[in-house]
Amino acid sequence: MKLRLLLTIVGVAVLATSVQARENALLSTGFAISHDHHEQRGAITRLYFSSSEDQYVDVETEKIVGFESDNASQVLGAPAESKRFLGPTSPDLNEIVEKASSENQLDPDFVHAVIRAESSGNPAAVSRRGAQGLMQLMPETASKLGVRNSFDANENVSAGTRYLRELLGRYHNDPVRALAAYNAGTGRVQQYSGVPPYKETRAYVAKIIRDFNRRKLQQEQAAKASKTLAKRAGIHRADGD
Repeated sequence: MKLRLLLTIVGVAVLATSVQARENALLSTGFAISHDHHEQRGAITRLYFSSSEDQYVDVETEKIVGFESDNASQVLGAPAESKRFLGPTSPDLNEIVEKASSENQLDPDFVHAVIRAESSGNPAAVSRRGAQGLMQLMPETASKLGVRNSFDANENVSAGTRYLRELLGRYHNDPVRALAAYNAGTGRVQQYSGVPPYKETRAYVAKIIRDFNRRKLQQEQAAKASKTLAKRAGIHRADGD
């Protein structure tokens, strides 16, 4: 059975959040890395994927040709066409997530929410603890799941989604405990008989639930608006007849 709207499962309200501007690091290879902010450390520039600075990737400074606002259309001196890493709205990533979600009977929006929380959609992301790729698999977890290359989007998402499905089965389809275990480990969830009292883990779980609920709410509103427009169009046609 597919994981349904978390709002009805855990009763978490959708909270309004401010949207912060992100930026892209334009690389000499023609690629760009979307991130929250950066810090130059001599020969290395650290790109942080969130304001909390717990997820980042180090890039050789000389390989960065410039920065741009994430929604900027042009940047002086930047390559004419920058190929960006797969993001949460990339058609390629959508296809990967759809396939993995279908195989593991999960809602793809749930998997997308996890990816956004874990790596902001960057397949090259590496955390300070060594977690890798889109779904931030720890090397030992990746090895157990049969992953050969955690930076391969297909392998990473397939394994991460399969692991989420295993955790949901372990915790009787309780998404809160499953997410807590994904972040802090099953041992910690067992130790505390639920979500561990860690600020990071609690913020992580809440962020994914809010993101998932917000997406579902948007879908519902869009569907209602579409039905209303269709109904009005039908009335107008009837009046015209």
